[in-house]
Amino acid sequence: MKPILVTGATGNVGSQVVAQLRARDVPVRPLSRNPPPDGVRGDLAKPETIAPALDGVDTVFLMLSGSAEALVTTVSLLGERVKRVVFLSSGAVDDSLTEQVNPIGAWHRVVEEAIEAAGVEWTFLRPHGFAANTLGWAPSIRADGVVRGAYGEASMPLIHEKDMAAVAVEALTGEGHAGAKYALTGTRAMTQIEQVRIIGEAAGRPARWEEIPLEEARAALLTKMPDFVVDTMLTGMRGLVTEPGPVTSTVQDVTGRAGLDFEVWAAEHAAAFR
Repeated sequence: MKPILVTGATGNVGSQVVAQLRARDVPVRPLSRNPPPDGVRGDLAKPETIAPALDGVDTVFLMLSGSAEALVTTVSLLGERVKRVVFLSSGAVDDSLTEQVNPIGAWHRVVEEAIEAAGVEWTFLRPHGFAANTLGWAPSIRADGVVRGAYGEASMPLIHEKDMAAVAVEALTGEGHAGAKYALTGTRAMTQIEQVRIIGEAAGRPARWEEIPLEEARAALLTKMPDFVVDTMLTGMRGLVTEPGPVTSTVQDVTGRAGLDFEVWAAEHAAAFR
């Protein structure tokens, strides 16, 4: 059996893809800029560093890190060397549009289009809100149990990284997934206020949301992320106040098991918030 190349192998999702493939006794070649001891070093923005990792590989788990345009060159290389690519894209991509309005959707769609043109068998995973994004609240919850932000009533179904990986593993190892665009979500929508409360309960300490002015919230986010990401995210949050994010059954449909609730994620990551 040929090994599967897993990019971003030390990240939240990539590390789960590696672990779940190994649990099935599937050979894995983890790739990262800072790889584990049994992995290989490579930078997706530098195709020359990826080429050696493709020896003997015909299936790749791909994710976007950094410039979409830089990754397009790597995708061209994959088109020459491999047969199947499973790409961790974004739920922000809207197939009803010829030109993406959402900057995050446009960023990922550039790579999707390159994969489609590369002549490989492909599957796109399009997750919506990541449960792991709430790890950004850990410092403030540890400090005083308060998360300060805008749009606390924004409601979305956050997905566990284990569920994203489980769908990826099915697409990497099974048949019938070619050309699929899988919209991935958690099991139910909940507000940011609820998310903070659930995390506090899991961590064994009170935690609450504190609404702050939008400009104050934006300024805080700009210390961590580019402006186009921050503005897109805040605009999305505003919409989720009145229209909660939809819930899909894709995890259940593809894996045959129910998706993991946010409470499960919070319990598994409780130590980060203590």
